[in-house]
Amino acid sequence: MLRKLLPVLCFLIFTACGSKEVYLFSSFHEPANEGLRLLYSYDGYKWTDLNKTFLKPEAGASKLMRDPSVVKGPDGTFHLVWTTGWRGDQGFGYASSKDLIHWSEQKFIPVMQHEPTTVNVWAPELFYDEDLKLFVIIWASTIPERFPRGIEEENNNHRMYYTTTPDFKTFSETRLFLDPGFSVIDAVIVKQDKGKYALVLKDNTRPNRNLKMAFGPSALGPYTGVTEPFTGNFIEGPTVVKIKDEWLIYFDVYQEKIYGAMRTKDFKTFTDITKEVDVPKGHKHGTIFKATKKQLQNLQKAAAAK
Repeated sequence: MLRKLLPVLCFLIFTACGSKEVYLFSSFHEPANEGLRLLYSYDGYKWTDLNKTFLKPEAGASKLMRDPSVVKGPDGTFHLVWTTGWRGDQGFGYASSKDLIHWSEQKFIPVMQHEPTTVNVWAPELFYDEDLKLFVIIWASTIPERFPRGIEEENNNHRMYYTTTPDFKTFSETRLFLDPGFSVIDAVIVKQDKGKYALVLKDNTRPNRNLKMAFGPSALGPYTGVTEPFTGNFIEGPTVVKIKDEWLIYFDVYQEKIYGAMRTKDFKTFTDITKEVDVPKGHKHGTIFKATKKQLQNLQKAAAAK
């Protein structure tokens, strides 16, 4: 009974505090053919599923939606990118919305066509660079025979790439974003202070498959000083949210089929807070972002209407 009342209690506390924003968590459920789902939270710890898909995927050959990444632009528009398929697609999906309910026409953004042997384009992640006034999109791709593979198969030896855009109509030339000397996927850019950026990344080599940190002077890097892992193995899909003066790093502990989380103030020392967070089952690799209370109320109405 208490568990069912938690969202209501959190809302009453949240309203009393006068905040105008809530936290949303983009999501998908396997087998990734249904589309965009959203969780919400008033405190960044306890999450509730809206139990509705808000955008059915149409971009790409496989018409899947994995790893949906959302960022709100300076004009209030929400921008969404996602993985459209496991293999073969040389780009990612894109759509935008003012309210997360009504969406623009979906587009397929080809970012690796200049590399015809590219195996995949995985987990595009959005970041808005306030200094450059540009959106930065980073993703993982494998180009066989391009990098020393270590113990990885040639078709699983990823590096991170990026492009930038002011408007999602024109895009910069695709460039290498990160080569840490091992297969890397699922990277997330975090701005700490001006001229101080952190990068959460997944070491995808066997048997590691864990999360590490790197640091850089700008959103585009260069990122150096890759750390030892701060999680256990079999981890993927990190996302980061700032709560007061602390950062929470959420991640999918996929073998255990749960979401875990770490708390940090400096991205150097971490506290495991997995037992303090509550993420609904079935939730997969997304990003946390903010919306208004009114936008959440409209999402709740749309979800109730089905």
